[in-house]
Amino acid sequence: MDAFWLALAFFLGLLFRYLGLPSLVGYLAAGFVLNALGQEGSELLERIAHAGVLLLLFSVGLKLRIKSLTRPEVWGGGVLHLAVSGVLLGLGLLATLMLPLGQALLLATTLGFSSTVLAAKSLEEKAELRAFHGRVAIGILIIQDLAALLLMTVAGVGAPSPWALLVLGLPLLQPLVMKLLDWSGHDELLVLYGLALALVVGGLGFEHLGLSSELGALLLGVLLSNHSRAVELSKALWSLKEVLLVGFFLQIGLEGWPSLATLGGALLLALLLPLKAALFFFILVAFRLRARTAFLTALALASYSEFALIVVKFMVGNGQLGSEWLVLLALTVALSFAIAAPLNRFAHVLYERFEHRLARFERPDHHPDEQPVSLGSTQILILGMGHAGTSAYDFLKKRQHVPGPHKVRMVSGIDSDLVKVERHLHEGRRVVYADAEDPGFWHRLRLDGLKAVVLAMPDPEAKNIATRQLRRHGFEGVIGAISSYPEEAEALKAAGADMTFLAFNEVGVGLAEHVWEALEKRASRRG
Repeated sequence: MDAFWLALAFFLGLLFRYLGLPSLVGYLAAGFVLNALGQEGSELLERIAHAGVLLLLFSVGLKLRIKSLTRPEVWGGGVLHLAVSGVLLGLGLLATLMLPLGQALLLATTLGFSSTVLAAKSLEEKAELRAFHGRVAIGILIIQDLAALLLMTVAGVGAPSPWALLVLGLPLLQPLVMKLLDWSGHDELLVLYGLALALVVGGLGFEHLGLSSELGALLLGVLLSNHSRAVELSKALWSLKEVLLVGFFLQIGLEGWPSLATLGGALLLALLLPLKAALFFFILVAFRLRARTAFLTALALASYSEFALIVVKFMVGNGQLGSEWLVLLALTVALSFAIAAPLNRFAHVLYERFEHRLARFERPDHHPDEQPVSLGSTQILILGMGHAGTSAYDFLKKRQHVPGPHKVRMVSGIDSDLVKVERHLHEGRRVVYADAEDPGFWHRLRLDGLKAVVLAMPDPEAKNIATRQLRRHGFEGVIGAISSYPEEAEALKAAGADMTFLAFNEVGVGLAEHVWEALEKRASRRG
């Protein structure tokens, strides 16, 4: 039977991907199909799902910076949204369902939480965890997790042990945790070390202290976020994490098959998602974030949290709610995933379409991280300063000293990851912090003197948007882009790119050139 579950999840995931939707929607559908066939969740599936969530949050922690939580837009936006949505939705539940005041407010507050799993997975797939809107979204989710811990204690779901204060000493373990990562090498020991930190230390360890295992996995990841091999550890766990997360989405679908009344209630709650996203948007704009950042952050948070299922299970067990509420919330969470996942996939395209309407809500004084960017006398601009972008920058920098008609006077880089920018500045490169996917960025950028642009961002959609914006604003210079697949290269050329380079092909050609040069040098020495 387990083989049938896996096969069904695979084929439905493949079908939904073919239809242009995220494969996780197919996994949710597989869960509902299995439930309709009389299947039920098992303890093994629950453990697999839980392990997948812990590994996901551990990976998020590896890319997180704690100082981002201290920003007003993060803690202020998170708390304000919970307060406003909790009161408004609580009054609605009180009036329509005649629930007691305490139960209505508790249920409403849980519906104010957003799914950490969905948001983190969507941002990770688009390589936007360290973009400004990604950092704001993850920061707000952590604030929600802390609020959830407090809420669970108040509701009686669980109270932390007095030993939980030991968590305050976690930073003291950072040198040891980092040293063990150095000793773990690059093979299976590295994967085992990540699993031990996420599942054992962060998961079981925090559970024994009466704290959230999800919070524990995330904080253990944060301890290693400044390590030079944090990205390598995240990549080593990537495939295992993705497979285990299939169990999480199957489990959501297996919670129960809805009646017509339950389906109607879930649809009604799903219709509130645009209001939830709109509230996030206006709160973040009030904190001086630009419309695009607020929009992308709001879409990332436009879902219901799996935490709601935990609270409702507790309330059903205590007799405060009927069992139909558990099915209702399971379907509501699943629907929110099915709606939010494709919206997040096309978030940049959606903002482009509605930019003129959304931008008018911006405040005239922008957030310090979103001020206009000056490129000075830059002639060649590199967008995305990862490995490929850095290599391109260093090569072009050397051309500054080579005489000829195409001598490069100035090369600059742009990246939306503030940590990368700081590292490049420290190493002597001219790199500025900005989000090149932002249409507003191109409105504020002077293209005078710019001769060529190199697109080295990881997200295909981001490269397409940047190419279209450049051509739309009259740029007639050369646009070169790195691509991973032939179809991606064709889309970039259709958008206006002059040339594309398939990454793996170019690696092979480059290696062959070096080998050929080495052979020629040996032959010349022998001759």
